[in-house]
Amino acid sequence: MPNPQSFARRLFGMAALDLGPLRRHRDFRLLFAGQSISFFGSMMTTIALPFQVYSMTHSPLAVGFIGVAQLIPLLIFAFIGGALADAFDRRLLVLVTELALSGCSGLLLFDALSPTPKLWPLYAIAALAAGLDALQRPSLSALVPRLVEPEELPAANSLTSFRKTFGMILGPALAGAIIAGIGLPGAYGIDMATFVVSLVALRLMRAVPPAPNAERPSMRGVLEGLRYVRSQPVLLGIFLLDMVAVFFGWPYALFPALAVLYTRAGHTIPAATALGFLYAAPAVGALLASLTSGWTRRVHQHGWAVIVAEAAWGLALVGVGLAGSLPVALGCLALVGVADMFSGVFRHVVTAEMVPDALRGRVSSIELVAGTSGPLFGDVESGAMATVLSAPAAMLLGGALCAISVGALALALPSLRHYDNQQLASKS
Repeated sequence: MPNPQSFARRLFGMAALDLGPLRRHRDFRLLFAGQSISFFGSMMTTIALPFQVYSMTHSPLAVGFIGVAQLIPLLIFAFIGGALADAFDRRLLVLVTELALSGCSGLLLFDALSPTPKLWPLYAIAALAAGLDALQRPSLSALVPRLVEPEELPAANSLTSFRKTFGMILGPALAGAIIAGIGLPGAYGIDMATFVVSLVALRLMRAVPPAPNAERPSMRGVLEGLRYVRSQPVLLGIFLLDMVAVFFGWPYALFPALAVLYTRAGHTIPAATALGFLYAAPAVGALLASLTSGWTRRVHQHGWAVIVAEAAWGLALVGVGLAGSLPVALGCLALVGVADMFSGVFRHVVTAEMVPDALRGRVSSIELVAGTSGPLFGDVESGAMATVLSAPAAMLLGGALCAISVGALALALPSLRHYDNQQLASKS
């Protein structure tokens, strides 16, 4: 007769967050610690910047235009960052861009301390930070597969998602309280200070030189990455699926308007605090999902996993649109975070499995463009829709269009539906 306690231990082991990569790899620990602290600070600015824009304009569309300002630098520098990541020391590239990003936080702090803050510098600094982030993220994404073993990638991606979601909970919640208590300069100042920890951790890591067959950065090299993705229907499918889903279902530009709406409906908390809760709620769901992500290493049909997670994202947003109160909206946004976390884990695993190391930086840049251009356009789309309708109606319609689009793309992408990493391993 099976032992109930033994069965419970096995079940917990299947579900619990796998800490193996942190125990076994020093440089992964350093990267994890440094990025955890700096990402927490960056999330404070992620709240402070749209709150400042909305406070100055009272327009969801003006908040959405932050994404417009970020789009062109993102598109330009993402491909450059991918080429650099495949040609130079990835650790050094992350360190240099991290230092420059700390300067952007300093500029926001300087503007917030001005007696008469202006709107245009906020868009300009957001554009500069987006360009630097686009330079950094291909190196950061391509760094992880060099720090852990191939079979540890699902666990490493889950841990990366865990530290991001923890920052997305703590950063927004604390930012809302700090903005309500001491003002915007406090949030920007803390963000600037957190970069110190990240810079020290990156300095302590060993160098991560390029692959022996690495090419020098060139337009031909960038085009080679594009040709590789185009030749791989599965990669093309997951990038397209995520971009379309978040274009229709990206809710963040609506959060300032929703925060004001909910606090006017009888809640006693300040709008800034409610805004922090709204930003943190998806991360709470993602954190809970990360803590039970041990089962992901047993999943091998990663294409279906991505499709289901993206569709669940859209359906959860429909729930937010139907919510009539802050607590219900927060619960639905937590489900959004669960779906986003698992979608991200499986998308990154597919990319790591299919892409040679010599091309990882360039393919990561394409993934970055697909994964962030959708949200930037989505900010404008949702802000415009909220201007015509209302913030809840824009959320409801966007979530429905997201789920429908994911279903249509799943039908049109048989190679993604049939992707199985066990079959891939047997062929190799």
